[in-house]
Parts: sequence; C-alpha cells; structure tokens
Amino acid sequence: MTNYDVIVIGSGPGGYVSAIRCAQLGLKTAIVEGRDTLGGTCLNVGCIPSKALLHASHSYHEATHNFEKMGLITSNPKIDFNKMQNYKNDVISQNTKGIEFLLKKNKIDWLKGWAKFVNKNRVSVDEKIYDAKNIVIASGSEPSSIPNVEIDENRIVTSTGALSLSKIPKSMIVIGAGVIGLEMGSIYSRLGTDVTIIEYMDHITPGMDMEISKNFQRVLKKQGLKFILGAAVEAVKCTKTKANVTYKKSDVVTKLETEIVLVSTGRKPFIDGLNFLEIGGELTDNGQIKTDKKWQTSVDGIYAIGDAISGPMLAHKAEDEGMAVAEVISGKHGHVNYEVIPGVIYTTPEVANVGKTEEELKSAGIKYKVGKFSFMGNGRAKAVFQGEGFVKILADANTDRILGCHLIGPAAGDLIHEICVAMEFGASAQDIAMTCHAHPTFSEAIREAALACGDGAIHA
Repeated sequence: MTNYDVIVIGSGPGGYVSAIRCAQLGLKTAIVEGRDTLGGTCLNVGCIPSKALLHASHSYHEATHNFEKMGLITSNPKIDFNKMQNYKNDVISQNTKGIEFLLKKNKIDWLKGWAKFVNKNRVSVDEKIYDAKNIVIASGSEPSSIPNVEIDENRIVTSTGALSLSKIPKSMIVIGAGVIGLEMGSIYSRLGTDVTIIEYMDHITPGMDMEISKNFQRVLKKQGLKFILGAAVEAVKCTKTKANVTYKKSDVVTKLETEIVLVSTGRKPFIDGLNFLEIGGELTDNGQIKTDKKWQTSVDGIYAIGDAISGPMLAHKAEDEGMAVAEVISGKHGHVNYEVIPGVIYTTPEVANVGKTEEELKSAGIKYKVGKFSFMGNGRAKAVFQGEGFVKILADANTDRILGCHLIGPAAGDLIHEICVAMEFGASAQDIAMTCHAHPTFSEAIREAALACGDGAIHA
C-alpha cells in the first residue's frame, strides 16, 4: 500500500493541471489514468486532434480557393487522408508525451488503470490499493446520445469515431448544431463531404448571442453546410452501406439517407465504475457530482472538478478548477471567476465569446450599450480573405464597464482574451479604446468596437 497527500483520478486538462499544482505546492501526488496515454479526452480524442484536422482542412481550402488569388499557382492539390490521419496522430503523440514529461518532472506517480473507491481515503487501481488524505475526481465526460440511436463508432459515430474515419465520406448527417457538430461538420465539408446538420432548436449554437448565431449560420451555409432546424431526430437505422435518419419537423416525418451519422448531442459526466455513490457521494438532478464552493463533494476529503461537475464542459474551465482545488487542499484560497470563462468555436472564421449575451442582459433588466465593428474595416483581415464577421462589445450603459463580448472573425479565439483580462480587472470599454493597438493586426477590431461604445469607431 502507498500513501499520498493527493490522488487525482483522471489525466485530462483538469486532472493533470491539478496534479502538477498539487506537486508544486509540496504535496505528494499521484494521478490515475486507464488509457495508454495521458491527456484525457481533450488530448486524445477531442480538442487537440480536432484542431489538427481543422487546420488541415482549412489549409486545403486555402490551396483550392485562395492560393491562385495570391499568385501561388500549383496543380490541383489532392488529399491523402491516411497521411492526414498520421499527421493528426503525430500531433496527439507530441502532446500526450509532453504531459508524461511534465508529470515526471514534478515527481508525480502515474497509477495506470481505472480507479474505484474503497472508502473516502482509499482507491483500488486494477486491484492495487492506494491511500490518500485527499482525492480529486477529474474523470471528465463521455458523449451522450438520444433514444433510438445506437452508436457503433463505425457508421453512427460520436466525435471519437468521426476523428478516425478510414476515408472521407461522401455524405454525413450531423445531429446537433453545437460546438462539436459544427467543428466536425466544417472539417468534412471542406474535404468534400456533403454535410447536413439537424438541430432540435430553431437556431444553431444554443446559448450563444443570437446575432452572432445567425451570422455564423449564414457564413457556414455559404461554405456549403446545410441546416435543418427545429427538427427532432426520431431514429437512425443502418444498412450495410448507408444509414437512414428519420426526423420530424412541424409534424412532418422525413427520412434521409447518408453514409455517416455524427451524433453530437452533448456530453455527460463519466463516473461509471468509480463506486462514488456507494461511499456516500451525491449527484445533482443532471447527473453531475454535487460540490460546494470549494469543490468538495458530499464526502469529506473528496473533491471534484471539470466536466464531472456543473458548469460549461470546457478544458480551460477544468484547468482553472484544477489549480483552485489544489490551492484549497494545501490550505490556501482557491478561486475561479465563472463570469469570465471564454468559449471558442474553431471553425473558419472562428467564433468566440465571454460574459453576458444581449438576451441575458435584457432578461435581467440591465441597461447596456453596444459597440460593434466589422472585420471588413480591418486591413489585416481583408488581406487574408477573412473580412466576414464582426466584434460586438456589451458595456454597462451607466458605468461603461464591459459586461460581455461576442465576435466572429479571424483569430477570434485569441482576440477574446484581451476582453477576458479587461473584465477580470473591471475595465471599461473606454479603457480598451484608449489603449494603443499595433497596426496592422486583427486586434484593432477590438479597439474599434470599444470606440463604438463611445463616440464612434474610426474605420467604420
């Protein structure tokens, strides 16, 4: 039997970050992971591989649509999908090995296998017993499905299967118009697949600022993606070579045939086999682990973070919680500002947001002002064929304090962090407007939107 100060269950972004911070704070730490590689869903079958394929598909689009405009004359580029998959796998390997190096550097033991609670201070990992004063559950999430749809990761796939298809399908139906569905749909659409997205709501990206959502859908439609909104998928049946999707819209039942069906209807906490409930753990009505404000569960000494608990299922949210819970365990004050957690969709153009939407501000009765700026007024964006999209800053009508920001355009996932820092320090739109921004950069669009909250943008 081995004793630790902390055992972290799960090596995804929340888990490995929490383990590293615990070790940095002088705690004897171990991490449990049943996969052959570290990094959890994010590094192995999620964030990282999808970004590799997004980059590859965008590069192919640039070669076929924009190279000639720039005087780059080449023969028609062809896709070697096996090489593309090898490139993706190499990216995964580099990142997962990097996490393994970080654990060794910080003297964190990797307990290889799947964890199961024996009691609040003891876990078994493949029948070996380990004790710890504190245990952090960072077990992540798994894809959820809908009734009458049986996932086989062959013809009916989740994002995991979609990332590892053996060939580019001629057609694909995506069930769900959230982040995962739109990113994966965008990848295959750019590679030549006929992509149709079916969404239960009457708009894409539920929860997003509606103006951004509508513009985003318009851009994706121009790129070739098809949308069926306000439709409920009732069943998916497979033949040897196809899948038949049945959906109902306005009481009309329709059947569509496709080669691949991607189910992207959300994710749910992964706690199967953990034995957490058997030792007194409690769940919320949504099946998430119940925690207090210090991320402690109903069992003393057991904490939970990331996708396993409430809040947005985002890797960076899990990382923040992982660092915060390490601080709490070591006797310090852990903090996560849930009002300043950005969200990003890594299509081209990218979409990013932080803070409140207009709909939320209206519902709360908060008076606000809007500063908007189109990327068509940004010289750098036009130079790289990405003038579509805009920045929208929402500021308090009385104090000018920034309440939220929503943008669609080039490098949106990087630009949003200027707003995150500003909001963390309680900055006003004028603070950003008065800050010199280098020219020519995409970030000038942020400043122009901030100026539009006042006397007006310059290049509008």
